[in-house]
Amino acid sequence: MVCWPYFDPEFDNLPERIYGPPCRVCIDNDSMEECTVIKVDSVNKQGILLEVVQVLTNINLTILKSYISSDAGWFMDVFHVKDEHGDKIKDQNVINYIQQAIGTVREIENTVKAMAYRNDEFNSDQPSEHTAIEMKGTDRPGLFSEISAALADLHCNIVEAHAWSHNARLACVAYISDQSTDTPIDDPHRLATIEGHLTTVLRATTTPTQSESEIASPQEVKTAEFGEGTNMTDVERRLHQLMLSAGDFHRPEFETMTPPPSPRSDGDEEGRKTVVSIENCHEKWYSIVSIECKDRPRLMFDTVCTLTDMQYVIFHASISSRDGRSLQEYFIRHVDGYALSSESEKEKVIKCLGAAIERRVCEGVRLELSAENRVGLLSDITRVLRENGLSVVRADVKTQGEKAVNAFYLKDILGNEVDTDVVESVKKEMDDVIDFEVKNDGGGGSSSQQGRCLSSSPPQRSPGLFSLGDVLKSQIQRFSHNFIPTN
Repeated sequence: MVCWPYFDPEFDNLPERIYGPPCRVCIDNDSMEECTVIKVDSVNKQGILLEVVQVLTNINLTILKSYISSDAGWFMDVFHVKDEHGDKIKDQNVINYIQQAIGTVREIENTVKAMAYRNDEFNSDQPSEHTAIEMKGTDRPGLFSEISAALADLHCNIVEAHAWSHNARLACVAYISDQSTDTPIDDPHRLATIEGHLTTVLRATTTPTQSESEIASPQEVKTAEFGEGTNMTDVERRLHQLMLSAGDFHRPEFETMTPPPSPRSDGDEEGRKTVVSIENCHEKWYSIVSIECKDRPRLMFDTVCTLTDMQYVIFHASISSRDGRSLQEYFIRHVDGYALSSESEKEKVIKCLGAAIERRVCEGVRLELSAENRVGLLSDITRVLRENGLSVVRADVKTQGEKAVNAFYLKDILGNEVDTDVVESVKKEMDDVIDFEVKNDGGGGSSSQQGRCLSSSPPQRSPGLFSLGDVLKSQIQRFSHNFIPTN
């Protein structure tokens, strides 16, 4: 006779019976006069804070304040938010979306590979299947243009692309299809050819005169066959991951300051700096990360994304903004349960957070283009920009029906501001562009107002003046790497 212990079948449902459903979302428009309060109570799991913040970020909500507590097995969070127009959330469809999206968040994959996959997020008339390509490496003037030209020469149509450039590093995520059939590229030989040629273009940056840290930056292109079945994370998070792995945080201008100084006015140059400090709370075994910087949309997403991808767990947090400055405080431990133990580990976290805050910010002319979509359009546009001495520091390229909608942040090849005469020259050369808009607001909208992170500005040249040596080098690289392998 064998006896087994008895387990009440209702035991597994006990937490839900005590605390309620696994995730409760309350959206309150009555408590505060100027903002909407979102309260989230949920069973705790690694990465849930990032999932919730990402849901709010994806619909362009601005997080004014937030209080997070996730000790033990329960996660409780409060967000004070406004919509992109600075108003409360009153659209019932948006409210329903938030409740449904947060209530059904799934486990985050910490490792994501580039792949061809079914992209259900495309709302245009384009086919729903595309091949995804990820690229990272050392940046140089005209690199994005060379990538666009290489894909065009390889008979690839760029359906959508997003690229960030920061601290001499480039990260790019592009969705492509076959030029003739507009279908995913699933031939292994052709995918290998695309990957090999793009890798050659990226590796052309490394020269014997570069520093060891630049040479150590990995030049990498990843593609995969259609139908592997792994979903990609949000594109912006993936760009953060690529930049982090490319080492864009390696720069001596990121400084350590403890404690953070009090907020300064925007007119003070020092007041525009980002300050990150870390100290340990030995009684509770937490590391306390304090961040003070200029406030902007998506700021909390950038910092939480970086801490999560660096394998840190956020147990408590407080976020607030005042006089255009953001104050963030995170109580964290590594996933192994320990606080940050060494000065080198603290220094790396400080640098990575500084880079995450800075890399989205673009201090350049924003060029918005809209034209009838055609094969090779992006290659032609970026070629004109490059031939006029302009370098793309950030790009957002999309296809909407029969139109291609492109947004570029531009500087000259030395990293200086762009002369308006050069922009006018570019405008005259683009005859087939329907809509051409230039915004010189320091970076375009909300992200443009952020100052560089504890950095010293390089010596400024007069606008429109370029180094002949740099121009010649760029042109030599352009012609020497436009050859396509025949095997």
